[in-house]
Amino acid sequence: MITQEQFDTEVRMIIENAIREDVGDGDHSSLACIPENARGKAKILVKDKGIIGGVNFAKKVLAYVDKNLKLDVRIEDGTEVTYGDVVMYIEGSSQSILKAERTVLNAMQRMSAIATKTRLFVDLVEGTKTKILDTRKTTPGIRVLEKWAVKIGGGENHRFALYDMIMLKDNHIDFAGGITKAIEMTKQYLNETGKNLKIMVEARDLSEVQEILNNEGVYRILLDNFDYEDTRKAVKLIGDKCLTESSGNINETTIRHYAECGVNFISCGALTHSVYNMDLSLKAIK
Repeated sequence: MITQEQFDTEVRMIIENAIREDVGDGDHSSLACIPENARGKAKILVKDKGIIGGVNFAKKVLAYVDKNLKLDVRIEDGTEVTYGDVVMYIEGSSQSILKAERTVLNAMQRMSAIATKTRLFVDLVEGTKTKILDTRKTTPGIRVLEKWAVKIGGGENHRFALYDMIMLKDNHIDFAGGITKAIEMTKQYLNETGKNLKIMVEARDLSEVQEILNNEGVYRILLDNFDYEDTRKAVKLIGDKCLTESSGNINETTIRHYAECGVNFISCGALTHSVYNMDLSLKAIK
C-alpha cells in the first residue's frame, strides 16, 4: 500500500481540487447576504442509519477552509449512528462554514455509505479467517477517500493502484502468452528494475491454479468466479504455499459460503461502486 506521506498528499490534493471546483472565484450566495465578520454555529445531522465515515476528513476540509473554525466532534469515524444523531458542531465564520459545507457533506455521505457496507460484509464473515478487501473499482479522483472508508468499516485495502503490486489478471496472461510466461517475464522485470513488488496471479480454473503453483514466488492466487466446490479444492491444493483470494459476483448471500471455504481474503468491488450515500445535512443553529 501507499505510504502515509503519499496518503496525506492524496487527501490534500482532493481537498484543494474539491474547494476549487465548488467555490471557484467565490461563494457569491454567502458573500451577497452574509457580512464578512458574521459568526455562526452549525451541526452535522444524521438523517439515516449506519456507520459514520469521513469525520476526520471533514476536520481537514474545515481546517483548510478556515483554521479558526472551532469543532466539537461528538461521534468519531467507525461509530454506528441513527437518525437524529449529531456528528459535530462547527462554530466560527458563517461564510467559512457555508464554503466548506458541500465538500464536507459529499465526502462524509459517500464515506459513510462505504463504511456501512463494509461493516456488513465484515460481520457476515465473522468467526472465519477471511478478511474483506476493496478493489480499484473506485470513483476517479477520490480513491483514497473510498479506501479510507473501507478501513473505517473494518475492511482492508487491496493494492492502492497499478504501481504498488503486480497483479496478473486474465488479460495480462492472455496478452503475455500464458501463465508461466507472464510470471517468468514479471520476475525478470522486477529483477531488472530493482522493484520490490508482490506478485498476485488470477486463476480461472483449477488447472490454472496448479500451473501458478508450479512457478515460485507468487504471493497470492486470485480465484476468480470459482464456485464453492472448486474454491474448497483450490484452497486445499494451495495449502500454505501462498495466500488465497476469492472474487467475482460475491454478495451478501454468498460471501459467508466463500469464507467458509477457507480463503484468506474476499475482494468485492461493490463496497465502493454500488452504495447509496448516507443522508446527512448541515443545519445552522439559531
